[in-house]
Amino acid sequence: MADIDENIVAYDEIRQKLEADHMGKWALLCNRELVSIFDSSEQAAETAVQKFGRGPYLIRQIGAPPLVLPASVMYHPDYGNNKMRL
Repeated sequence: MADIDENIVAYDEIRQKLEADHMGKWALLCNRELVSIFDSSEQAAETAVQKFGRGPYLIRQIGAPPLVLPASVMYHPDYGNNKMRL
């Protein structure tokens, strides 16, 4: 399984094409492969957790600078009210 750094490298390799075709959308990469493009970070996170559990995977808004979060931040779906939270 690829680590997060390898997923970042894979994103950077396809960044120009993604920015040309999907600016502002959200990309999900896992194991150095583009899994899918999403309209929202919530959709990307929900799919990532369903398919890959704790990861590692990369979710990045196409065209936005990288966001660095502390390792203690983890995605938790809140099924009670159908909203997502980080």
